[in-house]
Amino acid sequence: MTRDEFNDFCKSLPHTTHVVQWGGADVWKVGGKVFAIGGWTRNETLGITFKTSEIGYEVLKDQPGLRPAPYLASRGMKWIQHYDMPGLADDDLKSHIENSYHLVAAGLTKKLQRDLNIHQN
Repeated sequence: MTRDEFNDFCKSLPHTTHVVQWGGADVWKVGGKVFAIGGWTRNETLGITFKTSEIGYEVLKDQPGLRPAPYLASRGMKWIQHYDMPGLADDDLKSHIENSYHLVAAGLTKKLQRDLNIHQN
């Protein structure tokens, strides 16, 4: 996934905002909370960081091209970084980014969810 494809996909999710911070990384948020970070390329691979469930974290953390996200995972947070090949196929990566979006949106206050018209199950 290229940087443009990453940004276009994140932008397509409802009520997202984008900032560039942390050394030029593209940081995507919903309700002011980070759900995806893209930057820090290695070779041709864009480093993409996303939140995951506990089970997802256990499944993904040791796969080739993936690792517990530096800084975030070391603080007990369940974030994965796609940083090298083979990593995830683009469709799988998009699915994980979208799941991250929903995990973060579910953690927003009920009032903010209503204000943003985000309906959680």
